Formats: sequence, C-alpha cells, structure tokens
Amino acid sequence: MKLNTHALRYLTADDWRVLTAVEMGSKNHEVVPTPLITKISGLRAASGVNKAISMLAKSGLIAKVKNAKYDGYRLTYGGLDYLALHTLVKRKSAYSVGNQIGIGKESDIYVVADDSGTQRVLKIHRLGRISFRAVKNQRDYLRNRNSASWMYMSRLAATKEFAFMKLLYDNDFPVPRPISQSRHCIIMELIDSFPLRQVTDIADPPKLYSDLMDLILKFAAAGLIHGDFNEFNILVDEETQTPHVIDFPQMISIEHPNAKEQFYRDVNCIKTFFQKKFRYTSDVDGPHWEDVKRTGALDAEVLASGFTKKMMKDLEKYMTEVAPLGTNDEDWDGSDDDDEDEDEQEDEEGDEDEEQEDVEHTERKGNTAGETGLEKKVEELKAS
Repeated sequence: MKLNTHALRYLTADDWRVLTAVEMGSKNHEVVPTPLITKISGLRAASGVNKAISMLAKSGLIAKVKNAKYDGYRLTYGGLDYLALHTLVKRKSAYSVGNQIGIGKESDIYVVADDSGTQRVLKIHRLGRISFRAVKNQRDYLRNRNSASWMYMSRLAATKEFAFMKLLYDNDFPVPRPISQSRHCIIMELIDSFPLRQVTDIADPPKLYSDLMDLILKFAAAGLIHGDFNEFNILVDEETQTPHVIDFPQMISIEHPNAKEQFYRDVNCIKTFFQKKFRYTSDVDGPHWEDVKRTGALDAEVLASGFTKKMMKDLEKYMTEVAPLGTNDEDWDGSDDDDEDEDEQEDEEGDEDEEQEDVEHTERKGNTAGETGLEKKVEELKAS
C-alpha cells in the first residue's frame, strides 16, 4: 500500500465524518453496513452520506466487498492513512508530506514538515504486508486475520514503538525524539545520519563497536532487550560516529522467557556485521547475559504509559507466528508492495461466503484516546 495524498485536500467535512464512521464501525464489523455508517456519521441527509461514500470509494479510502451478505463498506489502509494524517495535521505535528526515504518489511518512511518548515520523519506501520502471500497457505490463521485486524496490529506496533521511544528518549537513550502518534503512524525527529549498513568508512571501528555493545547492556540494565539490534536499525553519524537506535516494536522485557536468547542475538548481530563489513573482531569476549545488572524498570513503566499487557500479547503473537514468514531485511526492496494490494483484494473476494467475524479492538490510551466507544463517538460527531 503506497501513500497517496492527492485526495487529502479535497475531502469535505462530511467526507471526514463518513470516513470516521466507517473506521468506528470497523470495531465490530469487517464490512460496515451502510445504515450503520449513516447513523454513526450523524448526517441527516442520506444523499450526503451517499455522496461522501462515493467520493471515499473513488479515492480508494473505503471499499465495497463483492457479493457480501449485506450492503456495506470496509476501511482500506489508504483510509486509515488519511485518518491518521488528518489527526496529525490538526495537532500541527505535520503540514506537508515529502519524499519516501525508506521502506522496511512492514513500514514506510517519509519526510514530512510542520507548518514552520521543520523536517520530521513519518513512519507508517503496515503489519501484514510481507505476510499476505506466506499466510495464504495457512488458512486457519488467515481466517482470523482479516484486513481490519491487520490494521489493528499496525496500530499496536505504532502504539508500542511510540511508548518505548518516549520512555527511552526521556531517559537519555540515543533515540529520535518522538513527536506524535496517531493510529498506525508515528512522527519523530529527523536524525541526520545513515543506517550503519550504508556507512562505508568508520574512522574507529573498535570505539563504535564498544559503544554499541555498551548500548545493549544499557538497554538491559533498564529492563529492556531491543530484539532487532542490527545494522538496519542503527543510525550513525559518519563524522562523529554517534549512534542512534530506531525500530522498537519487537522490544521485550529482560523478564521475558526469550530475553536471554534475544540478548545474544543482538550481540551476535553486531559481532557478525563488524567482522564482515570492517574486518574487526574484538579481543574482549562478550558481553554475556551474566553481565546484565538491572538498575531501572522501563519495562514496567511502559505498561503505565497505556500499552497494556493484552496489547503486548496480541502483538507478540503476530511477531512470533506471522512476521517470520516474510522476507528478510536483506531481501526486502519493496517490490512486493503491489502484491499486497492484489492479495488483499483476492482475500476479500475469496472469502465472500464466510461469515463476517467481529474484530475486537482494544481501547487505546495516550494521545489518541479519542477511540473510547461507539456510543460516545456518535454523540461527539452529532454535537460537532
């Protein structure tokens, strides 16, 4: 799913109300019945609702599922993108969207600017993208993973990453400053550095190696294991060699059953990379799990931030059961991005005869706490 902001400026207030209504209805319906959309939107004239639905469908923000048991629409990833951007613009966290500067297995990275022209980074989580083809062979799992729940998992990834990033930044870890989060999108500070895998010349490899190993231990001392500490998720300033760490959806507590395994995975990723790229092998063995001395409890603090244990379990289930089915970082170039849309459409049409399943969305806290129940939202929309 590629971000296309062309229609963003042309949406009317009624269009936004209807799009929001489809999103809210998606809490309990994969395909939201048209009468329910009308009710939630609060628009009195049915013609206004139909006009908005036509505009949104034409722009690819909602979609009609063929041969569904009733007349209705589902929210697309494009629609979710627009709702998130609309919120971020209203918060003045973003004003314009620039070029795409990165693409990961399950995220897209863009440069954005606020109304003063300050450049920032927009990260859009797209969980499920690299897994559509792989998961299609596992029908038992796919049956419980419709498009709405892929979006839910993306929301969880963004919520978790923002929560961890804020805690880490506030505790003087070298991470980008988190600015805002809405749904599956995060806006953060733009770090003027390159991924370690792109850096060709390091003046002092032993120092950088030592700094990175110290960072792994510093994370662990605070109660956290990064879980994906590698050359793709470490930004390095070529002049100062100062590292910054990114990408936190897979971060876990040192109390997690897999913490020790993930700790050594992070350590070995750095060792292997430095051996291959810079032909450097440290004379110092380790660090080892026994070297970890807990001095903080950021793993406990993140739960107080609003990212609940249920959210953690839901996201962990995805990370362990689905994400490994996709491609590796080294092989991902975004060429399958169009395949995701094709597979998603095929999946919708192929499951026409199945009963539509409810998607339970956990109510979220923090700066997007507006999604707190269908009835409350209906009243808010009617009053606005």
